[in-house]
Amino acid sequence: MGVAEWFTGFNQNLIIQDGGTISSRYKAITRRLNTDFRNSNSDTSHSYYVGSYGRNTAIKGISDLDIIFELPYEVYTQYNNYSGNGQSALLQQVRNSMQKTYSTTSISGNGQVVVVSFQDGITFEVVPAFINTDKSYTYPDPNNYGSWKVTNPKPEIASVKERNASCNNNLIPLCRMMRAWKREWKVPIGGLLIDTLAYQFINSFPHKDKSYLYYDFMCRDFFKWMSEQDPEQEFWKAPGSNQKVNGKGLFQAKAKKCYNLSLEAILIAGDSNKKDTTAKQKWREIFGTEYPS
Repeated sequence: MGVAEWFTGFNQNLIIQDGGTISSRYKAITRRLNTDFRNSNSDTSHSYYVGSYGRNTAIKGISDLDIIFELPYEVYTQYNNYSGNGQSALLQQVRNSMQKTYSTTSISGNGQVVVVSFQDGITFEVVPAFINTDKSYTYPDPNNYGSWKVTNPKPEIASVKERNASCNNNLIPLCRMMRAWKREWKVPIGGLLIDTLAYQFINSFPHKDKSYLYYDFMCRDFFKWMSEQDPEQEFWKAPGSNQKVNGKGLFQAKAKKCYNLSLEAILIAGDSNKKDTTAKQKWREIFGTEYPS
């Protein structure tokens, strides 16, 4: 076996295994909200995966799944004219709706979302929202007496999908591998920022149209590219939406350490006198136990 087989196996190990459970819960939540807010029993309409699951960059072990549920505009009018904090009242109504389906499950309001927490560790974060003329969404923020905020996830999803296709389907695996790195090294970086940086990087990667045989070079070069990001930079622009993606901390130092480890792994793999297990161990130092031993 060689580098291509190692990275093929690694990426297969990162694929989410409990998609059926996620799908059934998503449909139950959607059906409940459609029943109460739209007089419909559809389990798919007006509801969308967003976040890493929506962008298809999530990996096995994901705990938080983000959903936008599109409410009728008259609901916005009702709560915008509400006496007091209409945003908080709207989130409470959504919470009460979901408790009809999940009466024994922990459901709480948390910031701008309604959180549905299951005992197996999977959590759905539901954002009730209203679609705008430009296809962005207005959603409630109950903090500081209540206000409305705007988010625009659909162009982000579309842009990641488009660039992934133009790069021989290499962008999404890169995003997933970097989530494994984040988890292993406890890197202070959000998932959308990982995807944003990978999206920017891969367009200039000279082997972006190649196969798994070049994934060692891709990871090496991406670690180097991340390590060279300006530590004073406070935000980046998300793909498609151009919304600000704030940094959560300094990731550059850990990227530099893993760049050096990847150099060692590649050097060892190219030495016929050394064992493959030594090279794979270096990659396991970077990515954790999902990387083949």
